[in-house]
Amino acid sequence: MKFIQDYKEGDRVSDIYLCKHKQLATTKNGKPYETAVLQDKTGTIDAKIWDPNNMGIGDYDALDYIEIYGEVTSFQGANQINVKRLRRCQEGEYDPANYLPVSKKDIDQMMHELTRLIDSIENTYLKALLQSFFVEDEEFVKAFRNSSAAKTVHHGFVGGLLEHTLSVTKLCDYYCGAYPMLKRDLLLTAAMLHDIGKVKELSSFPENDYTDIGNLLGHIVMGCEMTGEKAAQIDGFPTDLLNELKHCILAHHGELEYGSPKKPALMEAVALNFADNTDAKLETFTELLESTSETGWLGYNRLLETNVRATKLL
Repeated sequence: MKFIQDYKEGDRVSDIYLCKHKQLATTKNGKPYETAVLQDKTGTIDAKIWDPNNMGIGDYDALDYIEIYGEVTSFQGANQINVKRLRRCQEGEYDPANYLPVSKKDIDQMMHELTRLIDSIENTYLKALLQSFFVEDEEFVKAFRNSSAAKTVHHGFVGGLLEHTLSVTKLCDYYCGAYPMLKRDLLLTAAMLHDIGKVKELSSFPENDYTDIGNLLGHIVMGCEMTGEKAAQIDGFPTDLLNELKHCILAHHGELEYGSPKKPALMEAVALNFADNTDAKLETFTELLESTSETGWLGYNRLLETNVRATKLL
């Protein structure tokens, strides 16, 4: 199959894609049309069906795999597909692995690295808490390994939550060597748990969208609740230690306007906020640069809050 990232304006399209989203719309002249978002493991592309009543347009819905025939055009600087024919595909006609974005890093190896970091935790209560999530809870581990870290912003792929969590934890481990005042056990535990609420905030692939409870509570609050529930099952878990850990989770976005219920009040919470922000922004920049062959100024990015530019080769 030809992947979305390889399409250029003028290319003919004749392949199967996952319909991520479907919406009915109307032109300025009152004529109905359909717009869809098609997805494969390399990205997404908008598709327009200007004549949905055409005999060549079969019935389909969001999250169906559909075979389309059409042409790549450009609109406002972005590729889109004008669809001429379409049919819903049956199971067995496609390989789902071609349609779900997956981490470029080995998921088993990343999980091994994370468990080795858990083994390095000396505090018995914090180690037991981490093991209760990442070793003993098989349902959680399965969800954690396969979850994304975001719907679209960064690490929005299978294994993205694990990749982001491991990167943040390794950054925090570095901070502990550079700033010995940091409590390593507390900081690394907070790093590994800071985004666990995302297994409930976001639905599984191929949907990868916000759940009802995710929209109502958000991953920060849910992660704090999950941590408290597991800690309650560990006999004698110190209250002060649990409160400090919860604070780090609640404050890891750094600012109230960025969704944190609390601003960082502990040195470990400050370190976690910077590690989380560093990995999120550098991954955002990485994904942005990988998605384009253009050089120079690339336009305004919402997360980076600035007009961004690709570095020129030296």
